[in-house]
This record gives sequence, structure tokens and C-alpha cells, in this order.
Amino acid sequence: MNLSVKEQLLREIQKTPDSTLKEVLNFLLFIKTRELQQEQLEISLLSEPSLVEEWLTPEEDEAWQHL
Repeated sequence: MNLSVKEQLLREIQKTPDSTLKEVLNFLLFIKTRELQQEQLEISLLSEPSLVEEWLTPEEDEAWQHL
């Protein structure tokens, strides 16, 4: 019988003490956060060329000159 990863995890969760599950949960949340950050970075990098056209203008330089 081929179990999906989710099914395997659920079986193992049932047999695992809460103290270990806390660590597993923390690790899962860490991975999800890291993936989200990676996605956000990729979006930023992909949008940079189009934003450069707006940023690199004499008007923008003047607007930010006081900083």
C-alpha cells in the first residue's frame, strides 16, 4: 500500500509525544516562513526592472535629495 506523505505524517503524528510534536511544528513553521520569504524576494527581483524606469529619473532624484 502506497501512502501519501501526508498520510505517513499523520500516522507518525499519532505515535509521537507532544514534546516532539512541538519541535516538528516549529520546524514546519520555519520552513513555511523561509519559503514565503524566498517567494517575496523573487517577486521583488522580478519587478525591479520595471520599477527602475520609475526610480531612475531626475524627478525622483530631486524628490529624495533631502535625505
